[in-house]
Amino acid sequence: MSPEALLQTAAAIAESETGVSSVFTSEEFDEYVMKTYARYPITLERGAGCRVWDTEGREYLDFVAGIATCTLGHAHPLMVEAVTQQIQTLHHVSNLYYTSAQGELAKWLVNHSCADRAFFCNSGAEANEGAIKLARKYAHTVLGIADPVIITAHASFHGRTLATITATGQPKYQKDFSPLVPGFHYVPYNDLAALEQAIADIDKDERRVAAILLETLQGEGGVRPGDRTYFQQIREICDQKGILLICDEVQVGMGRTGKLWGYENLDIEPDIFTSAKGLGGGIPIGAMLCKEFCNVFQPGDHASTFGGNPFACAVALAVCQFIERENLLANVQERGEQLRSGLQAIAACYPDKVAEVRGWGLINGLEIKPDLELTSAQVVQSAIDQGVLLVPAGPKVVRFVPPLIVNAAEVDQAIQAVDQAFASL
Repeated sequence: MSPEALLQTAAAIAESETGVSSVFTSEEFDEYVMKTYARYPITLERGAGCRVWDTEGREYLDFVAGIATCTLGHAHPLMVEAVTQQIQTLHHVSNLYYTSAQGELAKWLVNHSCADRAFFCNSGAEANEGAIKLARKYAHTVLGIADPVIITAHASFHGRTLATITATGQPKYQKDFSPLVPGFHYVPYNDLAALEQAIADIDKDERRVAAILLETLQGEGGVRPGDRTYFQQIREICDQKGILLICDEVQVGMGRTGKLWGYENLDIEPDIFTSAKGLGGGIPIGAMLCKEFCNVFQPGDHASTFGGNPFACAVALAVCQFIERENLLANVQERGEQLRSGLQAIAACYPDKVAEVRGWGLINGLEIKPDLELTSAQVVQSAIDQGVLLVPAGPKVVRFVPPLIVNAAEVDQAIQAVDQAFASL
């Protein structure tokens, strides 16, 4: 289906009658919903392709995609079909029984990665929680470690549960939630000497380091790609010492970087990795995948009521198959190069404002100079005024994570809007 036909079909779907009969105002919303988010003053009501519309009828180019989640954009006909077919047959029966959709999705993921086994849940935080539990059980039952430690990185982000905010090396996410979960240690990202020293210090009296948990590209930490040599040397250390290497692929996996998995950009294979966000194209699903040698979970060790239900798995499988069948990774690579080129041109025009442009595929960051009062949130608001939705990645980095189906004209439109945003600032 051509981009034009796809957009027309998605728009027709988006304009069809929904179950919402009236606009729920932001004032009413704030009266009933906990204020755990700083929301922009926009109420979105429909989407089609890479575009969304608010309740005032204004159109926006969506370069947030649910924060790197809406792989195929909005109202994609393939997802509509998958949702419709599965909801009419079997949507949830719990993991007391076998279901074909879960098995087929697990098979696809295993066949298209370095993993041997998959566990399904509902989110990235749950996937990382599962990886932490698996690493701890492996440490106790295989390595004989009584008090295991998992090393993570400063500026990382691994989720919002108590264990995953502890794994997250950013104090702002941990504030007021103590006591935190013990067993984590932080090191600077892309700093091998610091990691080696940490292992030596932690294991000084007895072996305690069980795993190293890292994002292959730090998303919330400022869109910072992993260094290939750094990760390859970590892989060697893990092999030598019997430490598990866990890669958090929640934001960068499922084609976002131009390769199916972020670790492929680094020429390594993790022992465990996690996925969510783009896996379901916007339908909640998470996955924790591992190699057979560390597959130590037994019945009763870990579970999820909704995890791996036929509905979510059928949609995720449709997304996976579309990525492969339509060679979507080629589009990610081409549009990513186009986007970075355009952002670098903006950086050249505003050398007093922009410090750096970096990223892989369709996850890119534009960093504002640290000595300026200008923040990423201000740039994002200015871009909204120009009709483009962007998302901060920290106070100084503007993040660009459009749907993977984005076309060249839409990338050009986003670049022009950002240029105008900086001009207005």
